[in-house]
Amino acid sequence: MGVNLDGVDLSGVMLIAVSLEGASLVGANLSRAFLTKSNLSQANLNRANFSFAKMSEVNLRQADLTRANLGGAFMVKSQLTEAKLSGANLTNTNLRLANLSGANICAAKLRKVNLRQANLNWANLNWANLHEARLTGAQLRNVSATEVNLSQTFLIDVDLSNADLTGINLSGAKLTRANLSNSNLNNANLRGASFKRVNFNNTVLQANASETKLFCPLQVAANLQNFSQIKIA
Repeated sequence: MGVNLDGVDLSGVMLIAVSLEGASLVGANLSRAFLTKSNLSQANLNRANFSFAKMSEVNLRQADLTRANLGGAFMVKSQLTEAKLSGANLTNTNLRLANLSGANICAAKLRKVNLRQANLNWANLNWANLHEARLTGAQLRNVSATEVNLSQTFLIDVDLSNADLTGINLSGAKLTRANLSNSNLNNANLRGASFKRVNFNNTVLQANASETKLFCPLQVAANLQNFSQIKIA
């Protein structure tokens, strides 16, 4: 077991390359702290405040960040494999090139989050809010994204193959060269979404897609039932 720092106030402190593996920082305040390259793997960070912290290349593997506040944090190249982030606040967080494979991000707030080139394979994103998120180049293979809000997002060169996207909100989203093969888009909201050179091979596309734009060429083997006013350019 690591050190117990529950409720401690470490706001603005310098903790660069510090090892806090397995530590307990429940409810701790690390707002605007410098944690670059620190090791917080398997730490209990439930309800901790990391708002606007500098956390690039931080090791948070299997850490418990349930309901933590990471809003505005700088987390480029951070490692969050199998981390618990359910109910966490990641609004405006920079997670470019981060590894969140297998993470539980259920019901988290990720409005305007930067997930460009991030690894989200096998992650649980059910009921999360990613409105206006940037996901260009992200890996989302086998992701669970039931009723996720991805409205107005940028999903360029994204791999969403084999994903469960039941009830997903993609209204106004831009998907260029995305891979949606073998994914489930049942009951999805695709109003105003733009699909350019998207791979729909074996995708279930039973959805509300009013005014959706599908740009050729497409290889579609899908159920297009209930689609209306589809524009093919």
